[in-house]
Amino acid sequence: MAAASLSPRARYREQTRAEIKEIALKQLAEGGTASVALTRIAKEVGLSGPALYRYFDSRDALLTDLIRDAYTDLGAAVAAAADALPADAARRTRLRALATAVRLWAIAHPHRYLLIEGTPVPGYTAPPDTLNSARAVLGPFLACFQEAGPTPAVRPLVDQMTTWTQEDTAVAEWARGHVSTGSEGTALAGAVLAWTQLHGAVSLEVSGQFRGMGHDGGTLLTAQMDSLADTFTLD
Repeated sequence: MAAASLSPRARYREQTRAEIKEIALKQLAEGGTASVALTRIAKEVGLSGPALYRYFDSRDALLTDLIRDAYTDLGAAVAAAADALPADAARRTRLRALATAVRLWAIAHPHRYLLIEGTPVPGYTAPPDTLNSARAVLGPFLACFQEAGPTPAVRPLVDQMTTWTQEDTAVAEWARGHVSTGSEGTALAGAVLAWTQLHGAVSLEVSGQFRGMGHDGGTLLTAQMDSLADTFTLD
């Protein structure tokens, strides 16, 4: 709903929720999820503790909103990178571009990236709908492996992913939104391998683990994606 069509009370509520999330993100950047404290947020916003609960009834509810927002923004960055590619872009080029989009977003928003891809928050369970948000980020990677030629090294994973699509119709339908029927297993295997390599490297980089190692994170990531492309014989 457009802000102009909201009542003054509803606009105030949305503005207050946005302010609460902005402060929570600042706390997140300062010390991770352990630093996100509703009592401190309430004090900074100028609300009592009970009043704050009218906007977010728990710390988990606030974290869920931050997670949804992060996935939405990361998904938009990946989608924009995909849209910027020419229709006839080589699949290897496409894979590099999507991986680079994730890395650049993560470097720009390290605390938000680690919220969704870092160490799980103790005692927190994300609601089921965040799975769709995560799939929106991964989806464009599937097309990179459309009709790929997996080498023997990854055939066992392709076979398992193919079985998965045969047993889980929801997963198969989601995959077919990005690749043609018959390519689902190969595409999922490639996308999942890309996801593990990509997020392993990016998580290490944004948490500072590459400092002093003499290489650029972008160079490392390109090498990983090219190696994966070779494994699936991408053009």
